Amino acid sequence: MIEMTKVDYVMNALKKSSFRSKFSLSLKDKEYIEKKGMEVIRSHAGDFVKSRLSPAMPLRDGKQTPWRGHPVFVAQHATATCCRGCLEKWHHIPKGRELTEREQAYIVEVIMTWIKKEFQ
Repeated sequence: MIEMTKVDYVMNALKKSSFRSKFSLSLKDKEYIEKKGMEVIRSHAGDFVKSRLSPAMPLRDGKQTPWRGHPVFVAQHATATCCRGCLEKWHHIPKGRELTEREQAYIVEVIMTWIKKEFQ
């Protein structure tokens, strides 16, 4: 179970960042979410986190998350879950080791919290 207080805390901190707060979902992103549904988007987020962030030394770390092309990618930049450096800086998840399942679940929860707020 993910501690929502930690998610809420980081979401509030991210709102104060001029860089992170400039991201928003496009109409195309929102249409994609509407078409696929939140559970499919959550599944995609889990897959992206596992394949692109979970390894101890991700391929092309710092450049592995595209800026657009999927709502999860936009959310990752908005929530500083786009690379291991941002995870360490904003979420205090250290680089250089594989992410635990709990950490992966936390990251997905942060991403989905942002997407749900944007989708309203």
